[in-house]
This record gives sequence, structure tokens and C-alpha cells, in this order.
Amino acid sequence: MSQSSSPIAYSILELATVSQGSTIKDTFDNSLKFAQRAEQLGFKRFWLAEHHNMKSIASSATPVLIGHIAGGTETIRVGSGGVMLPNHSPLVVAEQFGTLGSLYPNRIDLGLGRAPGTDQVTAAAIRSDRMESVYKFPDEVAAVMNYFNDNEGARVRATVAEGVDVPVYILGSSTDSAHVAAQMGLPYAFASHFAPTHLFEALEIYHREFQPSQFLDKPYTIAGINVIAAETDEAAKRLSTSMIRMMLGVMTNNIDYLQAPEEFTSEFEDLLANPSFQRMTKYAFIGSQETVQNQTADFIERTAVNEVIIGSNIYDPYARIRSIEIFAEAMNSINEGCTV
Repeated sequence: MSQSSSPIAYSILELATVSQGSTIKDTFDNSLKFAQRAEQLGFKRFWLAEHHNMKSIASSATPVLIGHIAGGTETIRVGSGGVMLPNHSPLVVAEQFGTLGSLYPNRIDLGLGRAPGTDQVTAAAIRSDRMESVYKFPDEVAAVMNYFNDNEGARVRATVAEGVDVPVYILGSSTDSAHVAAQMGLPYAFASHFAPTHLFEALEIYHREFQPSQFLDKPYTIAGINVIAAETDEAAKRLSTSMIRMMLGVMTNNIDYLQAPEEFTSEFEDLLANPSFQRMTKYAFIGSQETVQNQTADFIERTAVNEVIIGSNIYDPYARIRSIEIFAEAMNSINEGCTV
């Protein structure tokens, strides 16, 4: 795949990660400040990911947090990256996002995924018929979208959603959702920031099978990357130790709060050399502006995506803001080389 000739949009995927020593309220306040700075820097959208039963992630009530962020910003698009649809009733999802779409017109995105966003026991507690719903994912996506139409005369309606403009995006971390997005003519976002294995296969399927629709006349793709940027490569590697320890917790089922960074020792080098870590960090771009810019430009060139969306697990909120400032500078430099 070759790079698109149009400028590449750049966005943020937020988990509202709770740092050691911070409260949930601190986390929500920091997420809002993060979104406000992202808006100033030209990021296109600020998406919040649904997770449950994880003490280190506070984005559980995703639509509520979307409203908090949208209410404290003015222009940046805010949405779900995503709502895990098998956890929810399509009617309720439509009502929630129809309400958000009316409160914040032309700014709300509805990203839909089929993963649980948690462990299986918690998933069963969320919705007892979840596994049946997983297999009906395309039908439930269609049901959500239908509630946004004029359904006068229908016995069941989401009246707060009817006629409201809330674009739907299909999210995926394997190839399954690529087929759904392509056949429904919807934009497709791939979670390559944590599940890179099937990225190119999924993109190829999506492009090959894409059917133009009333929503899109040609494919639109978004891919996730992790970015930790600082003034120097060494400073960024030190910041990355928080992310590495968080990933180790996920892999060993010992999830903890995001920890303060520490010296980047040989122990961290050894962890990153582990094949499991290498899979998870394949698209983790850590370093100075030059380093991150070169890695991101190469990623865009090879994937030909229309947009990149970045995760940024950094302990200190000010260092996290500085990281996206550096990344925005990198993206501006990359896009200066594009011809519209």
C-alpha cells in the first residue's frame, strides 16, 4: 500500500487510565485537560474506550464520559472507541448517542466493537445473552443505525436519535469486523496499538470487499498506534516504563494502577525482547520528535490509512500533554509533504 496524497488526520484514543496516587475524579479532570489541549493542537477526534472491572481504567460509563469531554471542548469530535455493542441493547445505545448528538451537534462519533472490554465473568454480569449477541453483531449494528432513521409508526422507537447525525464506525482487532465494515459501507478502525497481528490482512479485506453506501463512497481507515514522545529518545524511554509495567500487568493478570516512570534498565530491555511484548508493542513509537515522526511516517506509508489514532499511557499528565504536542508537530511535518 502507498501513502494517501491527502493529509493524514490524527486523533486520540483515551482509556482514562488511573495513575497510582490519583483519584477517579483526578483522572476525569486530567482527561478533560488532555482533550482541551488536543483540540488546540488540531487533533480530529477524542475517542473513549469501554472497559470494565479494571481498577486502572475509568472509562467504564463511556457515554457519560463522552458527554463530560464534549461539554468541556468546542470543536474536536468526541466519541466511542468504542462501545462494545454485545454488552448493550441497540435501543439504549441509540438513545444514549442520539442524546449526545443533540447536545453536541456534528461532534459525536459512535464507534462499535464486538469484544467484551473485560473478562468473561464480568461480561456475563453485564449482559447474560452476550455470546448470542456477539454472533448477531452485524444485525445489532444495523439495528442501532435504524433507530437514527425516521421510524414513525414503529412500535419501538428511539425518538431522541431519529434524524440526529452520529456517524458509525466499525472497530476491530481481527479480520471479522473488516468484513462487516466493508459490506455495510462504514469507516473501519483497527486496534493495531495492541493487536497488530492481522492489521494488513484486515485492511486488505476491507478495501477489497468495500461496498459504497450512503455513508461513504470509498473506504476510510483508521489505525491505532501507541506514542510516547519527549525531548529526547532517552527521556521518552524512561516515560515508557510506566506503559511497559502496565502491559506486564495485563499479560500476567495482575492489573494495577499506572505506575510512575523509572530508569530504563536492562530489565525493561529484556521485557521488550519477549515475543509477547514484541507483538503488543510492534506499533509503539517511543522517542524524540524525529524518532516518532520517522516511525509514524513509515507506518502511514505502509498501511495507507486515512487517519492514525494514538494511545498514550504516560503517568504524569503534563508529560502526556507534552507528548501530544510533539506528536502534533511530527504530524504537521509529515503532512507538509502531502499534496492534496
